[in-house]
Amino acid sequence: MVNRVEGRPVDELALRPMACELVLGILAGFALYSACVLILMALGNYRIDGLHDRSVLLTGMAAALATGVFEELWFRGVVFRVAQDWFGSWVAVAVSSLVFGFVHWDAEGATLQGLVSISLWAGLLLSATYLLTGRLWLGIGLHAAWNYTQGTVYSGIVSGNAPPEGFVKSTLQGSEWLTGGTFGVEASVVALAVCGTVGALMLAKAARLGRLRPRRSLGQSLKS
Repeated sequence: MVNRVEGRPVDELALRPMACELVLGILAGFALYSACVLILMALGNYRIDGLHDRSVLLTGMAAALATGVFEELWFRGVVFRVAQDWFGSWVAVAVSSLVFGFVHWDAEGATLQGLVSISLWAGLLLSATYLLTGRLWLGIGLHAAWNYTQGTVYSGIVSGNAPPEGFVKSTLQGSEWLTGGTFGVEASVVALAVCGTVGALMLAKAARLGRLRPRRSLGQSLKS
């Protein structure tokens, strides 16, 4: 799309900062989900029962990486970016977050709470990674690592899909608003608080750095 339609270099996938931003994203994704688990453990909702064979840590990488790459290319690289070009950053955050959240409606364990939750915190957080860097690598790393940590490491439900047999044998119990119910921890108020706060802080930093774009006038949109 960028090369053939827009006729410009694909700056969103610039190779020079790729390694650093991917690593930062991976660390952030692991840390954020682990923080949610630790909070749920402290509240008595999450219990570690044992460990599975560590070979699952290798076999679970492919799906998490593929999802992180594909969804960031689509939702931030296309939906968010195009909406931002037309309507400005704030509208783009809202539009891309809703599209990203509600595209999961057909998951087996999808709930309204889950769809609204990931629209609010995941849409905000992942949009902020793009606004802060102008590239997709940070978001790809964070997205892939979150899914990997959630499913492959902690055996959690990923966006309403059946929980995989991950490395950690675990039990998650309690009220749906705390555990996320059939949608997984992504629908939990814990994830909303932890990840939403980080996303808001990143968005605020992007605003301070002047990375947010204002809404264009109708004349500017028609001219482009």
